[in-house]
Amino acid sequence: MPKTYYVYILTNAGRASLYTGVAGDPSKRIHKHRDGTGLKFTSKYKTTALVYAKAFKYVKDALRIRSRRGERRMNRWRRASCICAMVLSSAVAAANDAALYFPPADGAWQTVAPEDAGWDAEKLDEALRYAGETNSSGVVVLHKGRILAERYWELADPSERYQRMKVGTTPDGRAIEDVASVQKSVVSFLVAVARERASLKLSDRVSNYLDIGWSDTHRDREHEITLHQIMSMTSGLKPDLSYQAEPGTLWRYNTRAYSKMVRVLEVASKQDIESLTRDRLTEPTGMVDSRWAERTWLTGGIDANKIGFATTARDLARFGLLILADGAWKDIALITDTNLLDDMFETSQRLNPAYGLLWWLNGKERFIAASRGPGTGPLVPTAPDDMIAALGALGRKCYVVPSLGLVVTRLGDAPGPNFDREFWRRLSAAAPDAAPEG
Repeated sequence: MPKTYYVYILTNAGRASLYTGVAGDPSKRIHKHRDGTGLKFTSKYKTTALVYAKAFKYVKDALRIRSRRGERRMNRWRRASCICAMVLSSAVAAANDAALYFPPADGAWQTVAPEDAGWDAEKLDEALRYAGETNSSGVVVLHKGRILAERYWELADPSERYQRMKVGTTPDGRAIEDVASVQKSVVSFLVAVARERASLKLSDRVSNYLDIGWSDTHRDREHEITLHQIMSMTSGLKPDLSYQAEPGTLWRYNTRAYSKMVRVLEVASKQDIESLTRDRLTEPTGMVDSRWAERTWLTGGIDANKIGFATTARDLARFGLLILADGAWKDIALITDTNLLDDMFETSQRLNPAYGLLWWLNGKERFIAASRGPGTGPLVPTAPDDMIAALGALGRKCYVVPSLGLVVTRLGDAPGPNFDREFWRRLSAAAPDAAPEG
């Protein structure tokens, strides 16, 4: 049966706030908004009353109408006209302004001049200069899919770790790098697709897929750990996979525990991780320079996966664009039930609000960072609140900001502890209407 996609608009009792969304099953999605398990925005402003819905045969048409910046745009207009006029104006503006561009697998990738996208070219250049001064090998900035900025640098004195994690170069000389824990967010997407295909459920126990003894804890305790707990970093295991706490009671960033999800995916899908990733991600999106690579340098004492996901700044930007487009690429929905994808970008547990399911979330009241521990306020206070991020060692980054139609990737060597804050301070200064809330 053909899939139907819906654009829907919600408002609150005073018609003071609007939210625009796309869903394959709008009744299910709206129920989540109403019971408080949907987005932070709709929960905070009680934006749960349906005022508009329209069906589309193709997801690309729904995405053209829906602007994720729509609620901000329409809120600025709400005092000027009635809600019906606002809905109509929003749909027209979104159709003309918010369509995403998807680059071909080969051939030229379209660009957009900063001025044409409303960005300050000089301030954007300052953000790129800062990136280059802090050991970046490549930065790509996409605005609604088109390249807004792109810059590459030769590292003058690369660390030994960087040299191990650079796995090659493209024919045009761009670095192919093992992106460290950014791979977690790639696996998160693959898990969402597997859920849609009924290959697995987050409530499943890890032991349903892996042999007894996959951890170094007692069999009874091992048996209780679920896929959700592995992905939310609440397995209760130490990095050596021994017992530390009851599952669900402690948040601890644990790469070795996460790495079990790769094997879970292989068992659930009956494919090895390379072919699975190729079929469900890299081939459809044209990520031709991306692959899984054995980490021959890995020793037993390092908390890391035995394989790394190697990619380029451009290929990683393609992945970010896929996420920005709710799992669609051109006319093809790689995942049709966007609720399953949205689950990955919501707070996954109460212990660390800034962590979803293998994704980092900005705009929360507090966080526990993987490297620097707990803190109050947003993870990156100089970035927009709706930013989600895939983050890895040596400053590998894939930032996605729906409110700006923005994807930013960064590869390279370790940039220093304040890179996120300082880079985003400069980038936000260049963006239109970019001052982060709060």
